[in-house]
Amino acid sequence: MASKVVVIGGVEGRLSAVFEKLTKLHSKNCFSLAVIVGDLFGDPSDSSPEGEKALEALLAGSLTVPLASYFTVGKHPLPPRVIERLESTDGEVCPNLYFLGKRSTTKTSEGIRIVALGGSLDPGITAGLSKDKYLPFHTEGDAKSLHGANTADILITSYWPLSVRTGSKISLPTEENEPAAEQCVADLCAILKPRYHFSTTPHLFYEREPFFHQPKEGHPDVRPITRFISLASFDNPSKQKWLYAFSLDPNAAPPSTLPPGTTASPLALNFKKRQRLPDQDHSYSRFSSHDPHHRPSKRAHARQPPPGPAECFFCLSNPNLATHLITSIATDTYLTTAKGPLSTASTYPSLGYPSHMLIIPLTHSPTLASIPEAESRASTFKEMQRYREALHSMLSEKAKGDLGAVTWEVSRADGIHIHWQFLPVPASLIKKGLVEAAFRVEAENEQYPQFKIKDIGDGLAEENDYFRLWIWMPGEDEKNDSITNTEDGPEADTEQPIGKEKSLILPLSSKFRFDLQFGRRVIAKLLQLENRFNWRDCLQSQAEEAADAEAFKAAFKSFDFSLDEG
Repeated sequence: MASKVVVIGGVEGRLSAVFEKLTKLHSKNCFSLAVIVGDLFGDPSDSSPEGEKALEALLAGSLTVPLASYFTVGKHPLPPRVIERLESTDGEVCPNLYFLGKRSTTKTSEGIRIVALGGSLDPGITAGLSKDKYLPFHTEGDAKSLHGANTADILITSYWPLSVRTGSKISLPTEENEPAAEQCVADLCAILKPRYHFSTTPHLFYEREPFFHQPKEGHPDVRPITRFISLASFDNPSKQKWLYAFSLDPNAAPPSTLPPGTTASPLALNFKKRQRLPDQDHSYSRFSSHDPHHRPSKRAHARQPPPGPAECFFCLSNPNLATHLITSIATDTYLTTAKGPLSTASTYPSLGYPSHMLIIPLTHSPTLASIPEAESRASTFKEMQRYREALHSMLSEKAKGDLGAVTWEVSRADGIHIHWQFLPVPASLIKKGLVEAAFRVEAENEQYPQFKIKDIGDGLAEENDYFRLWIWMPGEDEKNDSITNTEDGPEADTEQPIGKEKSLILPLSSKFRFDLQFGRRVIAKLLQLENRFNWRDCLQSQAEEAADAEAFKAAFKSFDFSLDEG
């Protein structure tokens, strides 16, 4: 069902006038929601008595917001009193006025997905995520983190995408300078392929011809179309258009024929490798199920849909992500320490830190095989493997051959966000075949199917769900050492840059209930850490988590390929 949406340009603190105008328009058009791009509030350093009075009325509830309205950070910092209100109400300024967040993915009660990237590129931060939620600056890492949203109905950014006017016949007024644009915004638009991309320019309205993106894999005849629109500010002296209304059905398929005047996409992807993530002082519960950015429907649902990127534990676009756990961000994936790690700093004396790690794709997808684009799927799998190899190299140097490692993956079509878990294990246990035996015996005890030795790559060819296990054995005296095999075949061992490893697959099906903690449980028994089966029983303070993450980053620095490619 289509919803009527109204988008408003920069308000700049003219709250009373704008919301009074919106109330009149809403009474005639019955909009479903409103979106404010640019600055809703004026610059706090240049406030006026009228502006202060309007802000006070808004916060007090005497200034009515007529319908659900969403805003993000523009080019000014938010007023301190607004920040105080947001901190105390989980993102609600007053009834019907919601803060999207500086980098966020929000799904409205109408099913419309809004992705927001507020502020300008921060020249002082060259990598990682910005710390402050309310300052008008973002990083390339913030923009990249939103790639995991996969799609968007509406994308709002404070700045234009670079090269958006390429191939357009619509010119700017001669007196207007070229608006500020960013490559990371262009990359974000190219990845998400939004139906609408809104930005703002104070004295200019600009609507580009629609442009189409390349067809998605499996849909060669469907070309997603984006309409880029930049709105002027309210009551601008040039009398340029500051309001845009349209109908949007989030479930509608892209048109089968291109609208007249549609051009090819002017946006050229320009991925830049990520450098080491800086220290993060401010973070939020990574495993919190509370999401202030999802506005639920008034209609009750018996079964909740799977969490989207805004609520996902592993999406960088989740504003509640505990960024102090992240140790490295590359192009398609990132590396983080585990929440409630199985191992402790004393488990591996030669290391001095837990080393229970997660390798996580940036793309929000339940399986590797379901990542939409073939190129993205291949590069994601390759980069996840690079992280494993880098971890193997680190273990070889730090542990002098005494530690091997296991990596496991639970791939289910009804999962949420695919990831790999990595843990060192004593090399002696691997050499004796005890690690593989432990997994096989535990599977037999649980009446699961038998493990098969098989290398399935990115899993695209697998028709069913599966549990995957890699067992890696370091070389001895700089020479590759073979792992004891229980099956013959060309796929039993795989040569690695350092050492050898074996890949095993356990098929999963709806005929039995699979324990998602199966991999952790097996290794806990092997390492005699049965009291640490449940990650919730192993939670640390934020200071302890940060200390472990910093210790790991220091040890991993010389092996972190993302630093070499920044």
